[in-house]
Amino acid sequence: MDLTRLDKRWIYLLLLLAVGIPLLVKVKLPVRLTAETEKVFEAVETVDSTGFVMISFDIEASSLPEVRPIAEALLKHLFRRDQRVIGLALFPEGTAIGYDLISSIANEYGKKYGEDFIYLGFRPQYVSAILQMGEDIRSVYPLDYLNNDWTMTGPFSGVRNYDDIELVISVADGSLPTYWVEYAGARHGQRIATGLTAVMATSYYPYTESGQLVGLIGGLKGAAEYEQLLGYVGGGQRGMLAQSSGHILIIALVLLVNLVAVRRRR
Repeated sequence: MDLTRLDKRWIYLLLLLAVGIPLLVKVKLPVRLTAETEKVFEAVETVDSTGFVMISFDIEASSLPEVRPIAEALLKHLFRRDQRVIGLALFPEGTAIGYDLISSIANEYGKKYGEDFIYLGFRPQYVSAILQMGEDIRSVYPLDYLNNDWTMTGPFSGVRNYDDIELVISVADGSLPTYWVEYAGARHGQRIATGLTAVMATSYYPYTESGQLVGLIGGLKGAAEYEQLLGYVGGGQRGMLAQSSGHILIIALVLLVNLVAVRRRR
């Protein structure tokens, strides 16, 4: 077969199959755990059974394929432990994304809005919002995303500031975790963890080494690790398998073409 005359559409078809099939099957891929991911898992495990965890969806829609598995794994862990979860967003695009994610995972575990979780929605000027929540969350969010007065009744009515929250998790695709560290962590002593895109993860390893972040989940690899810790196959492991099979196909094609070229020279 003359590979130089092979229709490129066959190559695209092979790549589509190599990437698409792993996304449709549930194959448990062994993943080497990193200390940063394990630290996030342990931080969630140490939250008191009646404690509150705040998760901020600091993301844009373009990064959703990579950060969605991270958010899903974190929410599954929180609701599995019956933690009370406070959701919010500091990016406009993350507002609806965060509400849909937290609502769908809560439904899987039979959790009720207002009793097991609330969603506060979006506030602009994230620096001011983070700082002011250290004094009084109610002044930043007098009403929740559904326009309910969450401060009046229910278990969340006693939450006033970071003193009442055991852990803050920023699911991000940019630099928002830095502001959580600087203004919630350094100023108010709040414990901060983050789950973020792989390209941003390297910027935050020093924060985990210094203890300013309790841990981080980096990209699909981190999501796959967290899923392994939880014992289920999700988007992180399927995404890693799809990436691996795509890379293997490309390497195989490169080797094949070079073997053909060497044979022709001879």
